[in-house]
Amino acid sequence: MATEKKFIQKAFADFGIKEFLGKYLDRAGVSKVTVAKTPIATRITIEVQRPGIVVGKGGESITRVSRELKVRFGIENPQIEVVEVPVPSLDAKLVAERIGRQIELRGNVKQALRIALREIMDAGAVGAEIRVAGKIVGKGGKAKALTVRQGYLKKSGDTIKLVREGRYTAYPKAGAIGVSVKILPPGTKFDDKPSLLKLRALGKEMEAKKAAETALAQPSEAAVEANEEGAAQGGAENAPQQAEEKPVEGKAEVKVKTPKRNRRKKEKDAEGEGGGVELPPEDGPAGEPAAE
Repeated sequence: MATEKKFIQKAFADFGIKEFLGKYLDRAGVSKVTVAKTPIATRITIEVQRPGIVVGKGGESITRVSRELKVRFGIENPQIEVVEVPVPSLDAKLVAERIGRQIELRGNVKQALRIALREIMDAGAVGAEIRVAGKIVGKGGKAKALTVRQGYLKKSGDTIKLVREGRYTAYPKAGAIGVSVKILPPGTKFDDKPSLLKLRALGKEMEAKKAAETALAQPSEAAVEANEEGAAQGGAENAPQQAEEKPVEGKAEVKVKTPKRNRRKKEKDAEGEGGGVELPPEDGPAGEPAAE
């Protein structure tokens, strides 16, 4: 048999084992199944949410699983290891399965998405995105998609491999609804995204640089004193000129010019009251008294 055919048959066999265990242990909440074949035995690791259901009372359930694997897939000596999922809210497959079951039972899609997204972020995820598509509105309605997201989530690049993804298909009465969940687990490091410590160090460096530039821009104390002395000397030299321009200290003389029209009016008023007022004669030319 060609090598390519062996790889294809092995991949089909592994896929069949994973699909069978996922359906057979549906109540246990299967997250991931890993199959590793060795010359001695076949090691199968099952990550589940409720390991007690897989093991059973006195190991009865796990013995039944081993028997089914031997009959269906011809595995002579299966070594099954059961591992509990530490945080189910950060497992994308389990979250997608839980959302799908809630949609099948209750039918309220938006409420199921909001609750699931809040649980994911409360568990410490960096970011999450949940997308459902299908007959969301109800029977007779058009199929549409609904997406909710929160936090930071990679969409491209090599670090997209760090994003956990899970899918599930729900079958309510209205029609099939597909559920897709993407979760970026806590503690994920990115090469293109600086850490908080680097950002703080960069901020301190920028503050120190700004303080140095401010210190250089401000004049020194010696320069300020020299400017003050120069201003004082210049003020002393200009003081005599300013003193000459100032008027003599004392009572300031105020001259009030009476318009001719008002003066004539006053003269007429005086003549009307007293019958005539003699005004002092005006001097003639060259200081001579005027002729009578």
